[in-house]
Amino acid sequence: MRTIKAKDITKLVRDLCMDANYVLPADVRQSYIDGQKKEKSPVGCEIFSKMVENCDIAAANRVPICQDTGMAVVFVEVGQDVHITGGLLEDAVEEGVRQGYVEGYLRLSVVRDPLDRVNTNDNTPPILYTRIVEGDQIHITVAPKGFGSENMSAMKMFTPAATREDIIQFVVDCCDRAGSNPCPPIIIGVGLGGTSDKAAYLAKRGLMREVGKFNENPFYAEMEKEIIDRVNKLGIGPQGLGGSVTALMAAIEPFPTHIAGLPCVVNIGCHVTRHAEGTI
Repeated sequence: MRTIKAKDITKLVRDLCMDANYVLPADVRQSYIDGQKKEKSPVGCEIFSKMVENCDIAAANRVPICQDTGMAVVFVEVGQDVHITGGLLEDAVEEGVRQGYVEGYLRLSVVRDPLDRVNTNDNTPPILYTRIVEGDQIHITVAPKGFGSENMSAMKMFTPAATREDIIQFVVDCCDRAGSNPCPPIIIGVGLGGTSDKAAYLAKRGLMREVGKFNENPFYAEMEKEIIDRVNKLGIGPQGLGGSVTALMAAIEPFPTHIAGLPCVVNIGCHVTRHAEGTI
């Protein structure tokens, strides 16, 4: 059994909140460069150049890549041979988010209640997902989620009779309706199966898959490629100003489900689909 102090969890979460908002993942940055080579619109090509410049300035100066520094979504994998001392895991994560957002001068966007809309002034509480895994370490991923893209989420409870084409068309239609709202080019997370809440979780996890890394199952990999192709043919383009590259990536995360259902959730990530991870 290994002992890990709650304060060390807080420090890691604090640092990851800043890193995720300041430094774009290398695979996402590279997708800008690759996307520019495919983009046929001169305006779109110029936008890709500005996107690369923007993320490089943010990283060099340790300032946010985007003014919407999001609601902190935190994934924690706790080794079953870990004992946390000095406080509760949930409290340690929340304190880390508080410190990261306040000390990192990140925009505070969370309200304490969905209807009274009073700001918490420290971007807490975060959305926390935990999982028990093998080992004696704690692995943490912080994925800030801006709401220009989050608001474009969609769910459909398909019947078991739904086809491959039905699923693809639903995803493409979601992206079409989203238009410029999620600040394209976008990354598309698709949760398929489980229950409605599980599908939503899977869609969010899909946004963190490495850009260009398709599903290991060839069946779903081909679906992902077709979704990208069809979304790009919509002509929405970078920042919604028209062009041939609207989607950078699509990631389908399937899960076993009930004989009577087929939940599908689409979660769209903006061109600044951020996450940072670390291990204690």
